[in-house]
Amino acid sequence: MNLSSLWIGLLAGVFGGLVGLGGGIVAVPLMSAFLKLSQHKAVATSLVMVVFTGLVGALTYATHGTVDWLAALLIFPSAMLTANWGARFANRLPEWKLKRVFGWYLVVVALSLILKPYIPHVEEPLQGWLRIIPLILTGAAAGFASGLLGVGGGTITVPIMVLLVGLEQHTAQGTSLLAMIPSALVGSYTHYRHGNLAQEHVPGLVVGILAGAFAGGLVANQLPEFWLRLTFSVVLIWTALRYVGAKSKAASKAV
Repeated sequence: MNLSSLWIGLLAGVFGGLVGLGGGIVAVPLMSAFLKLSQHKAVATSLVMVVFTGLVGALTYATHGTVDWLAALLIFPSAMLTANWGARFANRLPEWKLKRVFGWYLVVVALSLILKPYIPHVEEPLQGWLRIIPLILTGAAAGFASGLLGVGGGTITVPIMVLLVGLEQHTAQGTSLLAMIPSALVGSYTHYRHGNLAQEHVPGLVVGILAGAFAGGLVANQLPEFWLRLTFSVVLIWTALRYVGAKSKAASKAV
């Protein structure tokens, strides 16, 4: 087991557990910086971590009865389909463009963390078959983001399930964790077929992120949520600034 991979998994798990995010947001930059993986390989390897994070997280929420199984089942098909598209699209992009897209996604995540307490819970959510439409669409968007960027997509699914479907925040989070598993499986397999999976780092990353997420979840209950979200948002913005300015090798040499 690679020790560097274990530490990266631990850090990603702890930070993810502290603020309720999947580890991919943290793991991808760390793998690029310390394991010297290309953006494509970091994305592919991160998706394997997302599978295990989703499994353990969804099981935890399910034991507390905070998973909407029907909503997750409605998200599965579109998420699996677009995860494949997202992974294929990622492999068509040059690394510098993929980094820029990832950087802007980090900005969106940072803003969502800051605005999280202000997301209203609708008094009259959509009923009956009308609930199906936003669930299918959110699955499509989250699946594409997952395959493209190596993330779980909870930043997309949770607000929509709260705002339009009317799920309680914890139920939306538990449902999102369950829904991300199939799309992450499809995305990681597609990347694997393109030769992007850094298999030698997977064991350490998976063990690390599971242990870290558990530890982060425990510590989170002891710390003020506002400062956790604010601190993590600042870290994400700082990381994003390094990504959104990514340039092609030719442009870098010209400068």
